[in-house]
Amino acid sequence: MKSKIIVVVLTFTISFCSFGQVRFSFPGAALPEEVVYAASGDSVINAGVLFHPKKDSAKPIAIIWVHGWGVNFYSPSYISIGRAFAEKGYTFISVNTRMHDLANTQGYKNGKRVRGGGYWGIASDQTKDIAAWIDFVGSNGFQKIILIGHSAGAAAVREYQSEKQDNRIAGLVLASGSVEPSPPIDSSQYIQALSLMAENKGEELIKDPKRSFPSYISAATFMDIANTPSGYKDFFGIHATNAGITKIHCPILAFYGTNGDIGNEKTLELLKSSTQKQSKVPISVTTTMIKGADHMYMGKEAQVIQITTEWIYDISKEGKK
Repeated sequence: MKSKIIVVVLTFTISFCSFGQVRFSFPGAALPEEVVYAASGDSVINAGVLFHPKKDSAKPIAIIWVHGWGVNFYSPSYISIGRAFAEKGYTFISVNTRMHDLANTQGYKNGKRVRGGGYWGIASDQTKDIAAWIDFVGSNGFQKIILIGHSAGAAAVREYQSEKQDNRIAGLVLASGSVEPSPPIDSSQYIQALSLMAENKGEELIKDPKRSFPSYISAATFMDIANTPSGYKDFFGIHATNAGITKIHCPILAFYGTNGDIGNEKTLELLKSSTQKQSKVPISVTTTMIKGADHMYMGKEAQVIQITTEWIYDISKEGKK
C-alpha cells in the first residue's frame, strides 16, 4: 500500500499590536524553499533559507540578505521578502552570520563554549561568514550576486565589500543602515572592558548605558567595536579622509522607511554628498524612501521588491554598455 504525503500550507495573520506594529498577513510558501548551511573559514556554521524561483523564469543573478542586530534569517519580513523575490525570478537566500540573535553558541574551542550574537559576537569576524555564503551561492552556479544588508547587516556587507572588493558582487544594498559616524567610545565601559580582557574574562557582560532599555555587551564584543578602523567608524567620510566607501566600486542602493525608521531623506542626502566628495567613488549611488514602512518593512515588502528589482535592472543594463 502506497502512502501519501500531504503538505498543508497555512496562511498566518500575526498581530504585533502589543509592540506598536501593524497586523501582518503571512502567506504560505508557493515555491520551493530549503534550509541550507555554510561554514566559514574558522569553522563557524551558519544557517539560512534558500528561496527557489521557477526554473523557466530564473534570472542569472542571486541575492543574499544579511540580517540586522538581535534578529535572524527567519524573521517574518525577511521570509516574506525572500518569497516575493523568488516569485520575481530571483534565487534569494536569507542568511545568518555569527551575530544572529542576542546570543548563540558558535561551537566549542579548547573545551570552552564560543558564543556569538549581539551580546557576545565579534562583529568584525562576520566578513568570514559573508565570504562563506558568497562561495555557497557561487557553488550553485551564480557568478553575479546582489548583497543586501539590513540595519546592522548594512555595516557588515559594506565592510565586507570594502575589504574584499569581491568582483562577484554586482551591487550592494544598504537597507536601513547607519550613516553617521560611530559615537565616541564610553570611557567607563572601555576601562571595564580592558580590565576584564586582562583577566581573560572576555565573555563577562558590561551594561550598555546608551540604550533606553536594559542592554549588555561582552567585554570582547566591546573591544572589537572600540578597535574598529577609523575608516569603518566613519564609513562615508563625513569627517574622515580614509573612508571605507572609497574602496567600494560597485553600484549602491540605500533606503529607509518613512514610518519611524532610523534614518530619513536627510540621512540619505548626507550619504550621497559625503560619498561624492571622496577621492574614489562607487559607480553609482541610488537612494530612495519606502512609503509607510517601519524599520522591518512589515506589510510594505512589495515596495522593497519593486525598488530593488528596478535598480537591479538599471545597473544590469548599464553594465552591458
